[in-house]
Amino acid sequence: MKFIHRQDTSSRTAPVIGVLFLILNCLTPATGATDTAMSETDALASEEAAQEALMSDVRAYLQRIEAQESRDGAFAPGLTEDLLGLGLALQRNGDHEQAVKVFKRGIHLSRVNEGLYSRRQLALLEGEIASHIALGSLAAADERQRYLYRVQAKTLSDVTRGQALMEHALWQRQAYEAGIGEDPFARLVNMWSLYRFALSEFAKVEGDTSPLLLRPLYGMLQAQYMLSGFVGETTNGRYRTGGVYGDEESRQIGYRSQSYKQGNAVIQAIYDIQVAQDDVTLKDTAEVLLLLGDWQYWHGKRTEALDTYAQLYGELAETEAAQDLREQLFATPQPLPGLEGVRALPRHLGEQNGRLLLEFGVSERGRVMDVVRLDDHSHNDEKAGDIINRLRRTPFRPRIDDGLPVETQGLRWAYDTSAW
Repeated sequence: MKFIHRQDTSSRTAPVIGVLFLILNCLTPATGATDTAMSETDALASEEAAQEALMSDVRAYLQRIEAQESRDGAFAPGLTEDLLGLGLALQRNGDHEQAVKVFKRGIHLSRVNEGLYSRRQLALLEGEIASHIALGSLAAADERQRYLYRVQAKTLSDVTRGQALMEHALWQRQAYEAGIGEDPFARLVNMWSLYRFALSEFAKVEGDTSPLLLRPLYGMLQAQYMLSGFVGETTNGRYRTGGVYGDEESRQIGYRSQSYKQGNAVIQAIYDIQVAQDDVTLKDTAEVLLLLGDWQYWHGKRTEALDTYAQLYGELAETEAAQDLREQLFATPQPLPGLEGVRALPRHLGEQNGRLLLEFGVSERGRVMDVVRLDDHSHNDEKAGDIINRLRRTPFRPRIDDGLPVETQGLRWAYDTSAW
């Protein structure tokens, strides 16, 4: 992969600025206890009013449905929309069991009036799936997700079809993490395939260099990390600490060499799309090349990875801005993988912010050494043990100095154990 260095300084001078909304509760400084009591009373009244509004919505939909049934019969085509509204109102009210029944009736009516694969079913199916998940009925949610996929395949096209495929790929990962079904490893294969299908759909509509293709490509790379043995960050932002499911380990070993080649191809595709953009920046291309080096290093291809790091390190020497970026990328060892969605470890905090404080070193080969716990929060022992064990097993991209890997001592990383 040839690194392309573009001198487009205008695209690197304006950082994205987030907008923070600060809500201030202004209380009249009088008697504190009275104010607190009044606040609690107001909050309770507000909650009751919101609950009454929800019930009012439910009653309104029930009245409309009853009127339609009396006028046009139990299979009136117009009932479908009101059943959707009633199901969503029940959902908002927390009555998911009744919501499931209402959504199912709406789906049945849609099939009767419009055929097996009508587009009108989609919102009803999505509502039913959400209520199954809220009830903890994951097997039922999975079954309806498969049916939703069939309906979408018959009714959607172009970009909307690609977006639906992306959502199904995400569900396959969530189902894998939840251990739904008898073959969790197949979920990862499905995840990869669905992202690949989404990529094809987007490419047909938007072209081979559209930035819209980056989302499924990054999803495919996440799938490849998981197929080749990654265990760590989950879709809910937590971290899975256990091993693989059942006979998954032997299958992953057999898949690893194939996964490595496919991951390389995905990263090359990401790079080709990035450099084709008019507003591509030095940081964009550098990060993709770093992504390649990290993929190589994580797979044990140390020589190839160090060549990639050295190439990037050398390229980032031409300007002051490039040297600053080089410092950001290589001055500190980094745990692998570091790709969003498949991180090996939670993001570490400043020394004063986390309840778990660790000191350790990383060798020039990227191995963690000399881990010492410095905090005294003994009640975090179990979670701390999980993080320490994961830290010791995690490969690191070593610190790169003058193009070469070097040992680093005295790293101090703090963690918020609630994320584990």
